[in-house]
Amino acid sequence: MIDRNILEHLPASPGVYIFRDGEGEALYIGKAKALRSRVRSYFRDGAELGLRTREMLRRAEGVETIVVGSEAEALLLESNLIKEYRPRFNIRLRDDKRYPYIKVTTQEPFPRVFVTRRLRNDGARYFGPFTSVGPMRQALEVVKRLYTVRSCRYDLPDEAPPRPCLDYHINRCKAPCVGLQTQEEYGEMIQEILRILAGDTGELKEEIRAKMEAASGELRFEEAARHRDVLQGLESLERNQRVEKAGGGNQDVLGIARDGDLGAAVLLRIRQGTLLGRESRRFDGLGDESDDEILGTFAAQLYLAGGDEAIRELPSEVLLPSEFGDRRLLAEALSEQAGRKVHLQVPRRGEKRRLAELASANARHLLEERVTALEATADRADAVLYELQDRLELKVVPRLMVCFDISHTQGTEVVASAVVFENGERKRGLYRRMKIRGDWGNDDYRSMAEAAERYLRRRMDQDEPLPELVLVDGGRGQLSAVLPVLERIGASEVAVAALAKREEEVFVAGRDEPVRLPRRDPALRLLQRIRNEAHRFAVEYNRKLRGRRTIRSALGDIPGIGPARQRALLTRFGSVRGVLEAGADEITRVPGFSRVLADRVLSYLEGDREGKRPARKALDTSPDA
Repeated sequence: MIDRNILEHLPASPGVYIFRDGEGEALYIGKAKALRSRVRSYFRDGAELGLRTREMLRRAEGVETIVVGSEAEALLLESNLIKEYRPRFNIRLRDDKRYPYIKVTTQEPFPRVFVTRRLRNDGARYFGPFTSVGPMRQALEVVKRLYTVRSCRYDLPDEAPPRPCLDYHINRCKAPCVGLQTQEEYGEMIQEILRILAGDTGELKEEIRAKMEAASGELRFEEAARHRDVLQGLESLERNQRVEKAGGGNQDVLGIARDGDLGAAVLLRIRQGTLLGRESRRFDGLGDESDDEILGTFAAQLYLAGGDEAIRELPSEVLLPSEFGDRRLLAEALSEQAGRKVHLQVPRRGEKRRLAELASANARHLLEERVTALEATADRADAVLYELQDRLELKVVPRLMVCFDISHTQGTEVVASAVVFENGERKRGLYRRMKIRGDWGNDDYRSMAEAAERYLRRRMDQDEPLPELVLVDGGRGQLSAVLPVLERIGASEVAVAALAKREEEVFVAGRDEPVRLPRRDPALRLLQRIRNEAHRFAVEYNRKLRGRRTIRSALGDIPGIGPARQRALLTRFGSVRGVLEAGADEITRVPGFSRVLADRVLSYLEGDREGKRPARKALDTSPDA
């Protein structure tokens, strides 16, 4: 319990107070215009406190105060401390993350287009923030499917691969890396993409429609079809982004919904009348908190604890569904942080009121379905591949991957498997298995090197695209065994990684330390799936060869039983066990088998089963057999 004597010595200034338990952990963080009065109010006789607050006070053993210069500063400090410490008895917000942007590296000769969560002063163009990742990635995917923008990380034209990657072969890139597309042509395409991302699709659609009609009139139907696809994609993108017009202005619109201890909040980010995205969060353990307190906490945490990025992108107008106690104070703090006037309004009628109702309807929908996570992308395989490229710092998106594994039985029947995944999915028709030719025995490293060299050299000889990522089942040793192979055959641009069992560490060529991915990371799960498939395929082939050897030793050593008679027996009875169970009469019905020969087969197999094969001299080897 808190010693009430200390309450008389608390400062009367504005600031933040922190209730802590016996171990010093923050239980609750609040702000106050006058710290002494606010903290003492918790202990006043007759004070009406909710169950949640009473439980917090029961656990509290100390209170700490931080004095600041104004109420606005107290509000800002409270938001930052709540985000940092996440006290148990404050309203808990979930799904809080940095907003993503679409980045166009216009400072490069051949710009790239990708998603980032970090703003840097590097000369690139940034579009966003997008507060809903799903629609943002869908928009990006539309752009990448309509335009052949490169996905690799090469520093073109100074750094380039010797041959195009799979993106070129599946018509998703025109291979500027090897000079198959000029910088001027590539630049014109990037300018169109910049206009799309900026929302300027009206004039662009007219230009593309004119190009389509011109190409069609000149009987260049393939080019006309490409322009048609671009038009359809632009119209789809525009339909998905367009929302109600509010005078073409820029607004953030907040909405909340609540059901007992559960709640949901939504932010609609509207720019020039276009909905750029939606941010959704959920609340747990609301207890006796009022709706006004929930709204105020959401707004404060959204902007004040969101850092400079949130303030920089803040519009001059934020629409609210209802009043809350700190609205004017929050507007003052936001205006001070942004260096300009920021209005927090509760619209009563018209288009703005309809926008506020739309945000609240979104929040109610999320709460009803208990879904507040950001929507998944339409093309999840692509998203995982981009994540894998980012996690392993690969130059090229690994659309085509091959994984090698070795299987043997105590150094015999050594085989290798090569399984292929394209765009995150199995390509069974491209699977390969091979017997290891070298007499390496238990040496997995040499066997792995032989398998990789034979597979990759064959693809190069057949002029087929090389994989963007070679994955080997093993650790640093297997990785080191494959790297010299790539140098020797002239395929050093191919990335190589090894996935070790147990710790599931990923060893990547050129990196001293292994990459450790979270167990639930989709990128790691994809690697595990490929590795496990290669292991299954190799073991299956090894067992098949062992089975053949077992059959040869059981039937092939019987005098008078050659390959043709072995096949006849196995075709009729299915297995050696089936031959044993059939008996002599059944065996004699097989073409080519006399009674003497049938007895010989059974005598040999029964002796083999009991561990004492009959001596060859005891068997009848007469020509009549």
